[in-house]
Amino acid sequence: MDSPVFPDVESSNSDNSAAAAAANSNSNAGAASSSSSGSTLSRYENQKRRDWNTFGQYLKNHRPPLSLSRCSGAHVLEFLRYLDQFGKTKVHTPICPFYGHPNPPAPCPCPLRQAWGSLDALIGRLRAAYEENGGKPETNPFGARAVRLYLRDVRDLQSKARGISYEKKKRKRPVQQPSSAAVPPHPQHPPEG
Repeated sequence: MDSPVFPDVESSNSDNSAAAAAANSNSNAGAASSSSSGSTLSRYENQKRRDWNTFGQYLKNHRPPLSLSRCSGAHVLEFLRYLDQFGKTKVHTPICPFYGHPNPPAPCPCPLRQAWGSLDALIGRLRAAYEENGGKPETNPFGARAVRLYLRDVRDLQSKARGISYEKKKRKRPVQQPSSAAVPPHPQHPPEG
């Protein structure tokens, strides 16, 4: 039996695509599901399907093999740590002279890891896929508290090590024009004198 190859969940433009290696190992299952759908799936849906297949393959190759129903947040953390070996993001250690520098001037021996943004997006897709595949939200291992805490710790560690702050983007809200029927006009008061 061939040894499994799992994806790299990073990409340079941060759309977090999985590596082709895992998609290829799951191509037979993926081909069947994509041909039966008949319609073209969005990029997000394709990525979610590949991620779901990859996680399923990880569970099959786990020793001992795991069923999805017995999967917990601890197994999800194990999977995320496993994926670090495929990472492309240099994460400086505290003893590295480039610790906290976003663009180090020279190479260093610090490890490559999965970027926090990639892991965060991966967990979001897997969380959605779990529920789409019949899982109940209250038993979703991808939404476990331990997984959320792990992602927060990875974000904080990487922001310090790489000197890059991760600030939550503010959602732009559309400007609402008040309609004359919904908002009564304000009475004009003459200035008090």
